Amino acid sequence: MSSEQERINRELKKHPWTHKTFFNRPHWTRRRFFEIVGAGVTGAFLSQRYARAQQSVETNSGAKTKNTARNVIFILLAGAPSHTDLFDLKVVPNVTPVSFNPETINGALFPTGLLPNLAQNWQNSDFTIVRSVRSHALVHSLAQTWTQIGRNPAAALGNIAPNIGSVVAIEKDSERQPGQVFPAFLALNSGAGVGQGYFPAVYAPFRVTPATSGISNTTNPDGQSTFTTRFQLLHSLDDNLRIDSPYGQAMQDYNDFYAAANGMMYNPVVNQAFGFTSADSQRYGSSSTGNACLVAYQVLKANQGTRFIQITSNDGWDMHQNIYAAGTGLPAKGKILDNAVSALLNDLKSSGLLDQTLVVMAGEFGRTVGPLTAAAGRDHWPQQFAVFAGGGIKGGQVIGATNASGSDTADYGWSQQRYVYPEDIEATIYSAVGIDWTTVRHDDPLGRGFEYVPTTGPIQFYPVNELWGSGS
Repeated sequence: MSSEQERINRELKKHPWTHKTFFNRPHWTRRRFFEIVGAGVTGAFLSQRYARAQQSVETNSGAKTKNTARNVIFILLAGAPSHTDLFDLKVVPNVTPVSFNPETINGALFPTGLLPNLAQNWQNSDFTIVRSVRSHALVHSLAQTWTQIGRNPAAALGNIAPNIGSVVAIEKDSERQPGQVFPAFLALNSGAGVGQGYFPAVYAPFRVTPATSGISNTTNPDGQSTFTTRFQLLHSLDDNLRIDSPYGQAMQDYNDFYAAANGMMYNPVVNQAFGFTSADSQRYGSSSTGNACLVAYQVLKANQGTRFIQITSNDGWDMHQNIYAAGTGLPAKGKILDNAVSALLNDLKSSGLLDQTLVVMAGEFGRTVGPLTAAAGRDHWPQQFAVFAGGGIKGGQVIGATNASGSDTADYGWSQQRYVYPEDIEATIYSAVGIDWTTVRHDDPLGRGFEYVPTTGPIQFYPVNELWGSGS
């Protein structure tokens, strides 16, 4: 273990993350909408633009961003997949299954038997692999949160920090066009994901579990006319309590919930984007992750204002036991991932959306290397990988290299000559969509100044510009 990791572990031990989140505004779910909209009025979420001026925002350096992507799809492989069995393949004699069928493609060893469809995408240079990624922590909940907020959850502002998707949502708010009714930040299969932190609730993730029927309750049993009348009555009764509310931000948030719910009522584009056929689901692998990838593609294709989509793969990547078991281990989980992500990349590419959509895929950390444990599994390990596609980056690259076993980085592969941390991935996402990652906001409730990418401590974080090519 590196001295840097030892230092971080000491700090985390001194300052454990045991307290509750500071701000706990409601996140945007269908159930919550239905609870608050009131008797006889049902709805589903949608973000109409509320034009609240952004409060004091200051930029430190005016850093030059890449600004090559319009959208982001972030795929979190919850549970931490084994890097040396997937995108940093290390063949261990008498351990690695023969069925993985490793082949050298684009100069890199790849498990073509485990991920045959993604092997074709790799052959086509549709994505790039970063192998010098390092996690700060080896606790699932802590590391998953760290990955989503791009900072230490145990640090001073960790508990009020917004999801990276919420930062994208608030920064891109002014770019919404009239008639766009989808949320800027969509979270698929991410019910336990990080929310908007201290940001207004309009920038919270809209959490959806994809279903063939799309989003329910977007019509009223009593008809559209009756619904409209009731909605107008609702406003006449309590607008004075919700708009510029004397009771503060929380009531204004609820007003946005009402408006958002109304935005998706009787709107045919909603179920066209959020619903799907069984045939399309099958093309993506007929899995929850596949359905989420399918909906992500359809939502971006609809061009209704969504700019950041988080997909959580809850497929069981925490493989401490029987990692190579046919029905429950990597052969089964690899098939889910292979079908889902390959179909997503292919559809984005064929529609022209891949060029403007940055796809990022990673777990919260990696797994132990070499021979398996006594339980025939792999335990937690800080070395990991990240996959990037689209959004103007150069595909077909491998950035960084690990040692023979995969236990540590041997070649960092980028300008900073150190590990790539979650904060660097965060800065890369912001730069790709044209957000200055050095921005500091001065509207946080603690009055400390909220940095989009933290600058305190011994490490200064930067975008991995090598993703755009060696000359970038």
